[in-house]
Amino acid sequence: MWANRAWVGRYLPSDTPVGRELEAYSQVCNAVEGNTTFYAAPEAAVVARWRAATSEDFRFAFKLPREITHDRRLRDTKELLRAFLERMEPLGARLGPFMVQLPATFGPDDLAILASFLDALPRGFDWAVEVRHPAFHAGGAAERPLNDLLHDHRVNRVLFDSRPVFDGPRETAEEIDAWEKKPRLPVRAVATAGQPIVRFIGRTAPETNPTYWAPWVDRVVRWIRDGRRPIVFLHTPDNVVAPTLCRMFHEEVAARTAIAPLRPVPAVAVQQELG
Repeated sequence: MWANRAWVGRYLPSDTPVGRELEAYSQVCNAVEGNTTFYAAPEAAVVARWRAATSEDFRFAFKLPREITHDRRLRDTKELLRAFLERMEPLGARLGPFMVQLPATFGPDDLAILASFLDALPRGFDWAVEVRHPAFHAGGAAERPLNDLLHDHRVNRVLFDSRPVFDGPRETAEEIDAWEKKPRLPVRAVATAGQPIVRFIGRTAPETNPTYWAPWVDRVVRWIRDGRRPIVFLHTPDNVVAPTLCRMFHEEVAARTAIAPLRPVPAVAVQQELG
């Protein structure tokens, strides 16, 4: 997300109007996980605004529409996928991997369907698959074929880490909701292609998260040194301090690699944060 109004005056300038948050957000973080496309494809004019609001070094990682991944479960989706990609293509270099988020019921018996879907994907885009079936997170007979399939197709795996949520307090409504709804799965830290995606769901209190993400910092540093381009998204149950987590994590990685630092937070937002 980029339109969290709780960020206005904290990370985004206090005069940021509704509907113009993306431009301000792109000055604070350099990538975004696009959930909006899971529910509906945007209008062409909206895509054009997204392009105009961001620089070429900004990256969107959009989810495929639910009609493709959940309703049709990757079957008979050629025309839907073609139309979606044509709509998103004007974003050009700003497009990171498209995320194929599959339902928890999509399991080992469905791998042949996934294989057929991957076979038909256009090669002009980068792709990432997120699986939530427990068997794909247990190692061995079920997980190995999945990783081999993704590796053979040069498709990234979306890696999910929700440990902090389940270790943390359940005091706010958002923390209770996250505890009840977020996937509770073993952490898998495998890269199957050049742009692994990590989705880290942290605690509400920023200072409690570095202990959990320390192994991810090590892993991301190794990936970068190996020539990969990982993307890391950091959330919290209410997402109010998520930009702080993103910048903290980026600083730890940048201190050990040659990646560029993030831009300074706009001065007006800094003043609001300190005040």
